[in-house]
Amino acid sequence: MNTHNFLMISDLGAGLEKVLADAATLKQDRTRRHDALAGLSVGLFFEHPSTRTRISSEVAVAELGAHPVMLRGEEVGLSSREAPEDVARVLSRYVSLVAMRVRSHDTLEAIAAHSSVPVVNLLSDRSHPCQALADLQTIAEHRSLPGTRLAYIGDGNNVAHSLMLGGAMAGMHVTITAPPGFEPAEDIVATAKELASKHGSEIVVTGDPRSAVEGADVVYTDVWTSMGREEEAKRRLEAFAGYQVTEEMFALANPDAIFLHCLPAHRGEEVSAGMLEHPRSYVFDQAENRLHAFKALVLGLLEGQ
Repeated sequence: MNTHNFLMISDLGAGLEKVLADAATLKQDRTRRHDALAGLSVGLFFEHPSTRTRISSEVAVAELGAHPVMLRGEEVGLSSREAPEDVARVLSRYVSLVAMRVRSHDTLEAIAAHSSVPVVNLLSDRSHPCQALADLQTIAEHRSLPGTRLAYIGDGNNVAHSLMLGGAMAGMHVTITAPPGFEPAEDIVATAKELASKHGSEIVVTGDPRSAVEGADVVYTDVWTSMGREEEAKRRLEAFAGYQVTEEMFALANPDAIFLHCLPAHRGEEVSAGMLEHPRSYVFDQAENRLHAFKALVLGLLEGQ
């Protein structure tokens, strides 16, 4: 793997294909490489609450034979009790890798700039690359990634950013559809389009969800109100009217299309209850793959040192 840190999925470069292949192999046998990281410790830091990220990362580290060291945001007090650069240099003396779920991507970059061990982004306001790895792994279980058409419906958030970048790297055509004012960041779109041009794919941002879903192979959505934006909930409910993924909207996609959601889901908002239980909904396979993808990523980062 040609990276020291994993803050954006684009950090993997050509290593993306290997991580996905390794994740698929690790899924076939949960005991495979069970002692690969024996004797090491991995720091897992959380400023945001978490279900899938917390459990998948902790179990992944343990199944690889390393010791997971859990750190809560209030214990460390980044930028209040202690400067990020000091925390980074201290953690580097204790653990072999630190994975962090943070409010601000700037904090993550400050940690990475002063850490002598690999830093992994478990979620920031700008990017959710570990989720995108699991998403790509799930899609690859059903079809070849190059040429696949993915339609993302909803907030142009950190998940949308990572899907654009990862999809472009994998040769996928990705369409992001969001209401005015909720589109993905322009610089991320520009980077994704550059990657897409190198891999023969296309990135589109539009405000029309129905046209985005027509002919799609994958339909994906996320909550309309992400963590840290709860005060915007009422405004977002109004702005996102018409962007709910329902069975009727999903019927516009290709007959063998699959549905994905990174969870947690708010039934009756961004997705109908029936859509989550649809025969072609693979949201729980997607959740499981957070474990296998994280294993493959950590192995690549630590064994490449």
